[in-house]
Amino acid sequence: MSRKNLGSVLDPSRRSNAAVEFEETLRWKIVGQEQAIEAVTEIYQTFLAEFNAAGRPVGNLLLLGPTGTGKTRLVEAMAEALFGDASACIKIDCAEFQHSHEIAKLIGSPPGYLGHRETHPVLTQEAINQWHAKGVKLSILLFDEIEKASDALWQLLLGILDKGTVTLGDNRRVDLSRCIIVMTSNLGAREMSSLVQAGLGFAARSQALEPDLNKKIDRAATEAARRRFAPEFMNRIDKVVVFKPLRREELDRILDIELGFVQQRILNAEEAPKFGFYCTRPAKDFLLREGIDAKYGARHLKRAIEKNIVLPLANLVGTGQVEPGDFVRVDFASRREMTFTKEAAGALLHREQFAPREAAEPRAAQKANSISSKLLAWPPLSMP
Repeated sequence: MSRKNLGSVLDPSRRSNAAVEFEETLRWKIVGQEQAIEAVTEIYQTFLAEFNAAGRPVGNLLLLGPTGTGKTRLVEAMAEALFGDASACIKIDCAEFQHSHEIAKLIGSPPGYLGHRETHPVLTQEAINQWHAKGVKLSILLFDEIEKASDALWQLLLGILDKGTVTLGDNRRVDLSRCIIVMTSNLGAREMSSLVQAGLGFAARSQALEPDLNKKIDRAATEAARRRFAPEFMNRIDKVVVFKPLRREELDRILDIELGFVQQRILNAEEAPKFGFYCTRPAKDFLLREGIDAKYGARHLKRAIEKNIVLPLANLVGTGQVEPGDFVRVDFASRREMTFTKEAAGALLHREQFAPREAAEPRAAQKANSISSKLLAWPPLSMP
C-alpha cells in the first residue's frame, strides 16, 4: 500500500464487480424478494474473497414462505447467473425421502446389501463438481421442501451442514465445502396467508401498514420453523430468509418477464417463423386474474400464459395466419376472450423493439451476458 493511501477511510459496503454482476442478474430475474437476493449475494461475495469458514459449506440457507413466491426460482436464477443454465444445480426433492431406507438413493447402499451395485448415489464428488468452471468452482445443492424429509436424511444433513462432507455407502468421502446448501420449506405458509388475507391481500398494500405486516410474516415463518426443526439444525443455518407474498406491482413485473420468455422462445425457434407480439393492459390483467391466487401465489401464471398465449399463437403459426416478421397485438375483448390482431405484416423486427422502458433491466441484462455467454438475457416484454 502506498503512503498516500495510509489513513484513508475504507468503504466495506462496496462489492466486487463479479458480486455486483451476480446481484444485478438476480434482481432482473427475482421480483419482490430483496432480502433473499441480499443474503445470497453476501454469501457469494464471501466466497469470492475466500473468507468462508474452512471445513464447512460456503453457505447454509433456509428459505421459508408460501408456495409460488419464488424460493425454487431463486436457486434456478443463481445457477443461471453463475453457469448460464437453470439446471446447473443438484436438486433433491425431499418428498422422495420420507422413509429411512430411501437415503440409499443419495449416498448408495453399503457393500453386501441387496442392490448395492445397482444403486448409484446422487451425492458423488463427480456430481458435485460437474458444473465447476475455470472462474467459478462452486456448486449449488438444493433440498426442496425439507420438512418432508425422514429422520435419516435429517441426520445426514446435520453432518453436511456442520462439516461439509458426507460419506457414501462404499466409504468414499465427498467434499461439500465448495457448495451453497439451500433448503426450502412451506412451513408457516398457512399462518402467513391468513395474515395477508386478514390485511389487504394482493391489493396494493398501504406503505404504513406493510412494515408491520412483514414483521408478523417473518415471525410466523420463523416460529413455525423452530417448532418443526431441532435446535441443532437451526444452529447450523447461516441465514434464514422469509419470502413475502407478492404485491400487485411485483406480479405485474413477473408477468412481463414470463411474456419476455415466450418471445424469446419464438425468436429462438429454428424452423418456425420468427415474429413479435405484445399484450395490452386488459390482456395482462386477464392473465393475472387467471394465473394468480392468494393460496398458490404466482405458481399458476405460467400455466395461464401457456393456455391463453402460447397455444393460440401456436395455432396461428400452424395455420399460416402468422408469418415471419409479423407483429401481433394480444388484447382482451369485451366478450371476455383473448383477441389476436396482426398489426404489422413482414416488418423487420429489431431487438430494440422489445426493450422495456425501465433502464435498470437492460443494464442487468448486459451484466448477465458478461457473467456467462450461455445466458441469453432477453429483456422482459413491456409494451403498452
